[in-house]
Amino acid sequence: MGEYSKERTTVIKASLVKGKNADDKNQLSQMPESTLCNTCMSNISCHIVRSRTKLMNILVERGKPQEAQTIFSSLIEGGHRPSLITYTTLLAALTCLKHFNSIHPIMSQVVKSGTKSDSVFFNAVINAFSESGNMEEAMKAFQKMKESGSKPTTSTFNTLIKGYGIAGKPEESVKVLDVMSRVENVKPNLRTYNVLVRAWCNKKNVTEAWNVVDKMVASGLQPDAVTYNTIATAYAQNGETGRAEAMILEMRNHNVQPNERTCGIIIGGYFKEGKIKDALRFVYRMKELGVHPNLIVFNSLIKGILDMADRDAVDEILTLMEEFGVKPDVITFSTIMNAWSAAGFMDKCMDIFDDMVKAGIEPDVHAYSILAKGYVCAREPGKAEELLTGMVKYGVRPNVVIYTTVINGWCSAGRMDYAIRVFEKMREFGISPNLKTFETLIWGYLEAKQPWKAEEMLNLVKSFEVQPEKSTFKLVAEGWRVFELPGETNRLLSTVKNHDTIQRDHMKDEMQVERLEKIYQNQALSSSHPSQLNVPSLVGNDQKGSAVSNKRSRMVLKEAELSSEGLWSSTKSMYLSCKFGAKGPIICRKHSQGQFFTCGQITNSYTVVFLN
Repeated sequence: MGEYSKERTTVIKASLVKGKNADDKNQLSQMPESTLCNTCMSNISCHIVRSRTKLMNILVERGKPQEAQTIFSSLIEGGHRPSLITYTTLLAALTCLKHFNSIHPIMSQVVKSGTKSDSVFFNAVINAFSESGNMEEAMKAFQKMKESGSKPTTSTFNTLIKGYGIAGKPEESVKVLDVMSRVENVKPNLRTYNVLVRAWCNKKNVTEAWNVVDKMVASGLQPDAVTYNTIATAYAQNGETGRAEAMILEMRNHNVQPNERTCGIIIGGYFKEGKIKDALRFVYRMKELGVHPNLIVFNSLIKGILDMADRDAVDEILTLMEEFGVKPDVITFSTIMNAWSAAGFMDKCMDIFDDMVKAGIEPDVHAYSILAKGYVCAREPGKAEELLTGMVKYGVRPNVVIYTTVINGWCSAGRMDYAIRVFEKMREFGISPNLKTFETLIWGYLEAKQPWKAEEMLNLVKSFEVQPEKSTFKLVAEGWRVFELPGETNRLLSTVKNHDTIQRDHMKDEMQVERLEKIYQNQALSSSHPSQLNVPSLVGNDQKGSAVSNKRSRMVLKEAELSSEGLWSSTKSMYLSCKFGAKGPIICRKHSQGQFFTCGQITNSYTVVFLN
């Protein structure tokens, strides 16, 4: 008991905190000793541990693993001893966060605590390794599970089958199924077969997936909507959406009702294949199938139709939307606004925006970006700048994209004094400019025949920790060339060469540092005493394991309640009063290097783009 108490003191004394150095790395820092919980140290069930473990579990189920991890850290800092259930829940949270480097430290800590692992904990470990694609470690954990006397369950085998599927080895998943069938008191269930179906579909082997379905039926189980949806997805991804739709007949023969997911897969598949009419036809068929199209389906239809420039189909979608009683949200309005803006009808675009506000739908930064882009293309940068004030009024924070759009508008109008004014406003608002912001200002000065100002802007880039590209230097060099000043041009071009050399040297230095860090880490690990393992610290700051990609967050769909039926009808009729796409892409201003800013594309991306 005393030994564990000592170790606990060591464990809770150190905590990884966010470093404030230039690298923003994680550093070790000391924290005051916490008072150890007497109940926990007496091996008596602690009500605080129980309640917080329950809370952790709820947070994981609600998709908030990071918060569950924070609860665990507070438990440790409070001097409490986690139970096996606590560690199991923590492992589930870290698996959701993809902090796979923390699996081994948690397993070690459980062993040190003297707690005997049960089948639930082993299943969590196997699941963590399976999710990471490390099936070698997953199988080692499986062997340890059997050696400890814990009996594998159906869930254990399902996890292994899933893991081999993630690792791209469905043939190994089949072997696991064979082993499973020979284990006493363990039988494959519907999930077992569905996981195996997904494994084969991920390898684009639909034939083997159907063979699994045959085995499923032979075992006395019937495929469900998940089974068919998995195969439908494979068909759609392979460009065979027609076969996915044909599968609906088989679903109904097996008393399986197609759901929204099924229909969404088929509609999306047809759009991917460019078959707009088939997608629209299937929406009508949804009535026959007894499936009610939701807002996501309609928004996807509207965007897809506008992307394919099939103007005649838009009014059908809006009518269908009304018939099904599906009310629009910010995405619906924004998509239609973007179409008006791209066609050059800013009055109509603004009317749709006003209708959205009247309907009680709060505009987001993308809606404002559409307006700003439209006004800039219409040569009305003043109105684009006024939007920045309106955004703040509605509690929407402007971002670097919309500021850069407005700056581009003033640069196109030849008003560099106004462009710099907006640039200063952006800085005052706490928005950091990016490379596109600076390149827009550089281009503006070159258009204004002020290459020295453009070069000043190039020098300013570095003070904002923005890395200029080779094209940025060449842009300024070209500006000097226009003034027939070869000396200045050559000076900038030599800077480009030096820049490339510095970049190569910097990459070499970074590689050297990485090698040294690995050597140091290996030495530190081999020399450190096992009792110094700080599970809370390791799991709390597992940067390598978390490698969170900067994917764009999904927009939350809000149910919009219109103030009256007439409001949506008027919006719809306004939309239909003119066909989109009557005009080609609107070119705001020719770039001095043959680049230009285009406003005529109907897309969901509202960033300012320079096209080569």
